[in-house]
Amino acid sequence: MTQERALDSLIRQRIRGLRLARGWSLDALAARCFLSPSTLSRIETGHRRIALDQLVPIARALGTTIDELVESAQDEDVVIRPEPDHTPGRTTWLLSREGAVHGVTVVKMRITADQQVPDGDARVHPGRDWFTVLSGTAHLQLGDRSIVVEAGDAAEFSTMVPHVISAHDGPVEILSIFNHDGERAHMHPGSDAARP
Repeated sequence: MTQERALDSLIRQRIRGLRLARGWSLDALAARCFLSPSTLSRIETGHRRIALDQLVPIARALGTTIDELVESAQDEDVVIRPEPDHTPGRTTWLLSREGAVHGVTVVKMRITADQQVPDGDARVHPGRDWFTVLSGTAHLQLGDRSIVVEAGDAAEFSTMVPHVISAHDGPVEILSIFNHDGERAHMHPGSDAARP
């Protein structure tokens, strides 16, 4: 029961915190989720139980999901200690937890070989990719385009265009954020979804 009360309190804090972060009054949020301001006030202060039929419109109005409002605050260790994964010409460090709730994977890559990548190794998958160059210079082959991305610059592009990231004139370190499809294509390159 104590654990339930703690989660209930956390949900109330999240609702209030998200409302205040948006600069909204109780009246403003209440109007967006079709509740009375007094009902919303009692929910935030713990003087009223939160019903599921109230939580759905509150989450929607706050631009979040029920899952995010009710997820446990019990994180394991908050520090991620990435282990390098070595493949020829590339070392990868996974900087997010596997199976992350929010569906994104954060990866640091060090690409050492400025190798010619065969056209068959270009990746195509739904969505968009994003990366920033931490050090060195990256070469992005994006369809027929050849793009040089310098340290401090970032690139974002549609992943429905065949693409390959490689080193340009020496090693390059990049930080990438992938959605599920990007993670599958770039972190598990042998999968069927990875190739055009």
